[in-house]
Amino acid sequence: MLEKYAELIVKQGVNLQKGQELVIDSSIECFDLVRAIAKAAYQIGAKDVIVHYTDEKISRLRYENCPQEHFENIPQYLVELRNQYALRHAAIVTITSSDPEAMKGIDPRKIQTWSAAIHKACLTFYDHLDLGIDRWCIVGAPSVGWANKVFPDMSDTEAVRALWQAIFKVTRCDQKDPIEAWNEHRRSFEKRIQVLNEKKIKSLHYTNGLGTDLTIGMNQNYLFAGGGSYTTDGIYSFPNMPTEEIFTSPNKDQVNGIVYSSMPLNYNGHLIDRFSITFQNGRIVDYTAEVGYDVLQSIIETDEGSHYLGEVALVPYDSPIRNMGILFYNTLFDENAACHLAIGKGFGECMVDGLKMSKKELFEKGINDSLTHVDFMIGTKDLSIVAVLENNEQFVIFKDGNFVF
Repeated sequence: MLEKYAELIVKQGVNLQKGQELVIDSSIECFDLVRAIAKAAYQIGAKDVIVHYTDEKISRLRYENCPQEHFENIPQYLVELRNQYALRHAAIVTITSSDPEAMKGIDPRKIQTWSAAIHKACLTFYDHLDLGIDRWCIVGAPSVGWANKVFPDMSDTEAVRALWQAIFKVTRCDQKDPIEAWNEHRRSFEKRIQVLNEKKIKSLHYTNGLGTDLTIGMNQNYLFAGGGSYTTDGIYSFPNMPTEEIFTSPNKDQVNGIVYSSMPLNYNGHLIDRFSITFQNGRIVDYTAEVGYDVLQSIIETDEGSHYLGEVALVPYDSPIRNMGILFYNTLFDENAACHLAIGKGFGECMVDGLKMSKKELFEKGINDSLTHVDFMIGTKDLSIVAVLENNEQFVIFKDGNFVF
């Protein structure tokens, strides 16, 4: 199963090309998967496979012992390293496996300061990923800490095994031919995407029993996307495995109302739960959180762009991940169990000819820009989403949490 998973990541996730470099970012706990990915990459002719390991316990010690100002400065070697990967058009695989409470008690400002600083310093690297120039893929693999959070009543061994089984299921690795299963999965998105792109939607109105009452304006020449996407060289890949969402980037200045979270958000080892965000003319003007208010604040205060939305994503309540009945405490998985929004950077692929535009051009046409992009879940069993079209007719997209077409 591990070999099938690794092959899927290489051939579908990043769609690695012969002669291309592959960079893998991973926790030391996931070395078995890293080795399997490296083997699969070399088998199809990778030029090289470069691995960067991290250790959550060392990371925590760093945040505990280094002062705030330490995280404001990125070493030049790290800047050159990441930006060189972009200039060489390396493919990037990131393995997420963090304990959802690994950074509990750590000042979230330190983590957010480092995140913002490294995005700013390594702008070439992140621009190549965000603007569809280079391919990347985020996948999951169990760590003991994460498995214990998801399955608290099991032993370490049982919990890790159960989480592996869940990951294999939601990534379709348990099927006879996972590669073809993902090809079919890609085709399953196309009908709905075509409908949404032909409807000429002016705005989306979200309501549910939690109190969400949010209107989101759309950009002219918007595009919905889903499943995977093309990079500027015309190669198709899946940046997220698993994925069940159809998404677009809204007009950053046309969001009004309040939205309530429907699931916990794990952000860099901190949990945020039972929170709300209020928008006025696109900008966040108020927010609350029963758990993790200071972490939510650190996200929103990253920069000016983190006060605006960059993504709206449609995921039916009756989705494969939701139906498993597992709360993963990991955004990669939980965002595919519910409709979600994202604070921060928008996507060039969500506008006609957007991949040919600069960040400035995209921004001027309404797509948000930021150093961050953070998804949070809002989908519920009673969620309603009604589109208002350019001719002022209404088109119901979601009723009782699911697509109606």
